[in-house]
Amino acid sequence: MNKKKDIRALTKDQLRNFFVAEGDKAFRGNQVYEWLWIKSAYTFEEMTNLSLETRTLLDNHFVINHIEVDKMQRSKDGTVKNAIKLHDGLIVESVLIPTGTRTTACVSSQVGCTLDCLFCATARLKKMRNLNPDEIYDQVAAINKESLLYHHHKLSNIVFMGMGEPLMNYNNVLKSIEKITSPEGLAMSPTRITVSTSGVPKMIKKLADDEVKFNLAVSLHSAIDEIRSKIMPFSAAFPLKDLKESLEYWYAKTKRRITYEYVIWDGINDDKESINALVKFCKYVPCKVNLIEYNPIDDSDFKQAKPQVINDYVSNLEMNDIIVNVRRSRGKDIDAACGQLANKS
Repeated sequence: MNKKKDIRALTKDQLRNFFVAEGDKAFRGNQVYEWLWIKSAYTFEEMTNLSLETRTLLDNHFVINHIEVDKMQRSKDGTVKNAIKLHDGLIVESVLIPTGTRTTACVSSQVGCTLDCLFCATARLKKMRNLNPDEIYDQVAAINKESLLYHHHKLSNIVFMGMGEPLMNYNNVLKSIEKITSPEGLAMSPTRITVSTSGVPKMIKKLADDEVKFNLAVSLHSAIDEIRSKIMPFSAAFPLKDLKESLEYWYAKTKRRITYEYVIWDGINDDKESINALVKFCKYVPCKVNLIEYNPIDDSDFKQAKPQVINDYVSNLEMNDIIVNVRRSRGKDIDAACGQLANKS
């Protein structure tokens, strides 16, 4: 017996051609496409404007490899963490972060992670596989439903800051964003989407060449090569001069400001030299800096920096006309904060 195809791997034209080949009208493909992407249908039974015969035909040929929210946890601050079961039984995590009138989805792009950042719980997991575009899309659709349920408005923003390095799953991440932003999908503005990378220069240049419309964030954490390669060993292959060049290329092509994500640790990057290096790095291209509160992971050697050090960073950045925000972590009580996603469920 032939293995059924994943129907969401088909384009709208391929769906239309399928129905024509089966002796039906081409517009039937449009109807199915709408059910799959705008209405996020998980079964053919939900496609109520199709005849039983048509739904049976689809069921005989295709599957919908939908996700399931295996476990949902709600933090006392309103953050929601979903343990997402994929069609093959693997698990990833995604998070709904509410702030004021906005809700942000933090989504995963890989099962586990390709990289080896020592301060991140996800990096301790073996990379199992890349997520498909529909699996990324489903995380957003699920969080959008939770946003409507708990906060009474649609999802406002999306950040690719969950499990995995998005630029190591380049094609699938871009296809998922295409669907998320399409009028025939979730119709979200690309300006409300941020892809966060640990800094892969070649792929940052590719983003610029592909003229993407979403925002770019870089997990920097140190503007000194020696420190950065100790806490993010993979970055030894991508020195800061190469990262700088790729970001200059990005800005020249897109004219869009970079966001630097930056965690300050006690005894690691809490000295004057580190502050000065960051200020200098920030002058290469227009940017803003998010100073992120460190969220401890089990048996970690990393410790949160003293409040005075954070104040020193802020005052030095502001003195140099660099936009800086201090991000207080949310969802720590359910291990949903930045760097804590590790499938403990």
